[in-house]
Amino acid sequence: MSETRPETPLISPSTTSLVAAEEPSSAAPAPAGARALRAHPALVLAGILLASLNMRAALAGVSPLVGEINDHFGLDSTASSLVTTIPLVFMGLGSIVAPRLARRLGTETVLCAALVLLCGGILLRVAPPVVTLFVGGALVGTAIALLNVLMPGLIKRDFPERAASMTALYSTAMILGATVSAACAVPLEKALGGWRGSLASWSLLAAVAVIVWIPQALLARRGGHHAAAPAARQPAADAPNLLRSGLAWQVTLLMGTQSLIAYVCIAWMPTVFTDNGMDKSTAGLVYAFYTLVQMAGSFVVPMLAGRMRHQRLLAVGVVVLMAAGTTGLLLAPAAGAWVWATMMGVAQGGTLGLALTLMVLRTRDAHTAARLSGMAQTWGYLLASAGPFVVGAVHQATHGWSLPIGILLLACVALVFLGLGAGRDRKI
Repeated sequence: MSETRPETPLISPSTTSLVAAEEPSSAAPAPAGARALRAHPALVLAGILLASLNMRAALAGVSPLVGEINDHFGLDSTASSLVTTIPLVFMGLGSIVAPRLARRLGTETVLCAALVLLCGGILLRVAPPVVTLFVGGALVGTAIALLNVLMPGLIKRDFPERAASMTALYSTAMILGATVSAACAVPLEKALGGWRGSLASWSLLAAVAVIVWIPQALLARRGGHHAAAPAARQPAADAPNLLRSGLAWQVTLLMGTQSLIAYVCIAWMPTVFTDNGMDKSTAGLVYAFYTLVQMAGSFVVPMLAGRMRHQRLLAVGVVVLMAAGTTGLLLAPAAGAWVWATMMGVAQGGTLGLALTLMVLRTRDAHTAARLSGMAQTWGYLLASAGPFVVGAVHQATHGWSLPIGILLLACVALVFLGLGAGRDRKI
């Protein structure tokens, strides 16, 4: 049985820096002159919410339209899986360069540029040649990586006293954006004359976010508060070698494996339903509901994890729920679709929340937490990128969904062992 800790917040003043340490320099206090030039908190809040809404919408809106995209270009299952795989690869690669860009150009400038890149990638993705579908996806993935990495540091810097509530707000907005995008994909396709209009419509949301971030980027450049603090530039001499840490790899692989399951569902869940007789609109709604209920798991599981000394039983419980929903998807995909979507959605949000929380609980200081977070995002997304492609290839080879869904069950087995290892009360 896991021991419980006194009732202290998961993100306390002493641990806030660990949660938001993706980009250490952005979390450093700004010079007094720079602070005077910062945007009003209400504008910053609006920018955070708009950026968060964009962080999954461009990806989630693709899944219900995969069939139309395939038919238009004549893509087989393996090739169409690249529509999801390529953005994931560049989400991993983009995570490497994000902190360096922020130190050089400033967090606000990079965030604004990322939203411009996202808008351009969305539009390029719907241009006539098939190659632009994949090149645009690469730009979308790179933009999302920059937003993923830099947003926590910005929240910690500008809302230090409310970092926990702001992090919850930004996470909820991110899931909400994915939910609305998935639910509206098919109706927008019908209203705008095809899948291109549906996908392109999300460039408007990115453009609105750009407009809100432009004044913030200009103020930041004038104030110069993007410069990194010397301490943030110099890693501690005795910093642990994460690549040689079994615990670091357990957390990283936990992050990657749960992301693999998530992006396989993003790529193929609606197709599983439609291939089993469900109409396209209903499949989109079920998938949107699956995305929506992730908010429950992503909120509850981290709160529970922060009150436990060991998180092993919690990890196993969440993964068992995931495996139960996946088994239902295998045995009766359409008949119990809403039930399976509920179970898998709550579990998916829970595993994501647990992976993010373990980056805090398994490290001793902010610098190590930042490095572990970077390692987990880079390698995790690169691992996850294989999921949609492999599942698509197996589906094409077997002409069915039994074996592909069986791969997800094997991933659940791996998550059990990774959770048992990463959930131990140890620190790097």
